[in-house]
Amino acid sequence: MTENLDITVAIPTYNGASRLPELLERLQNQLHTENLAWEIIVVDNNSTDNTAKVVQTYQNNWQCPYPLKYCFEAQQGAAYARKMAVQQAKGKFIGFLDDDNYPVSNWVSQAVAFGEKYPKAGAYGSQIHPDWEVEPPENFQRIAPFLAITERGNLPLLYEAAKKLLPPSAGLVVRRQAWVKSVPDKPILIGRVKGNMLAGEDLELLSHIQKSGWQIWYNPKMEIYHRIPNFRLQKDYLIPFFQGIGLSRYVTRMVNIQPWYRPIAFFAYMINDLRKITLHFLKYRTNLKTDLVAACEMELFISSLISPFYLWKNRYLNNKYN
Repeated sequence: MTENLDITVAIPTYNGASRLPELLERLQNQLHTENLAWEIIVVDNNSTDNTAKVVQTYQNNWQCPYPLKYCFEAQQGAAYARKMAVQQAKGKFIGFLDDDNYPVSNWVSQAVAFGEKYPKAGAYGSQIHPDWEVEPPENFQRIAPFLAITERGNLPLLYEAAKKLLPPSAGLVVRRQAWVKSVPDKPILIGRVKGNMLAGEDLELLSHIQKSGWQIWYNPKMEIYHRIPNFRLQKDYLIPFFQGIGLSRYVTRMVNIQPWYRPIAFFAYMINDLRKITLHFLKYRTNLKTDLVAACEMELFISSLISPFYLWKNRYLNNKYN
């Protein structure tokens, strides 16, 4: 699709009827966009609630100069919803907001300004503040970044490939050109769906963009608040969540590694994972059943260790990273 807008704000959502209104209200009240050409696209990822009706109600009463569009993606998975958004988008930049991401009033203008200032930036993430329904335990800050909390200071930061650190997809802006030229049509990881808690689909796409020579940045002037309900702080949610992150890690670890070096990297990662498991057990062995944060970290380390075997056994890799 031809680019003829400055930015498309894409909202992939699954059963987001109760969360979308506040987000759409915030997008209606964006400041400093008078000179920007932009659009909003809600991608309904096979919702079973009245998400479509909520969007239609807003469309019927929409009085903004930028359009509010709706499209449906039947294939479950965040990767499919984002792919649909890119196919439909007319913007030079595509800003992804989850339905529980609430941007400050200058988010759209800051997203465009940063992309214009840094032409080598293929993607850049927001500064993401938590909006806790209930206050988490004090040591939760150790694992908070895994819940898309990204507070890395107030200066732009370049994510260096060697550091193996990338921003989450929440509040992520991608240069459409970088996506089209870098992201494979069929990724390995598709996002959490029923019966499959594998995560990391956002890291896989960013790794491909970075591998193609584009820069990945953190833009602190794009601020959003991520609403985190109480159930996401419970053991029944967090342990499978960290298991899914760990089991996907072999994919995200290997994207940027040359094929000839992958067997060496495989053993290096195994040794490092074993080291982490051992040290963690020695430090927290008496608290692993009572300290939820320590239990989540242990689940992550163990799942990361078995990730390649799990992915091979379940035929995710199709010989791609052998």
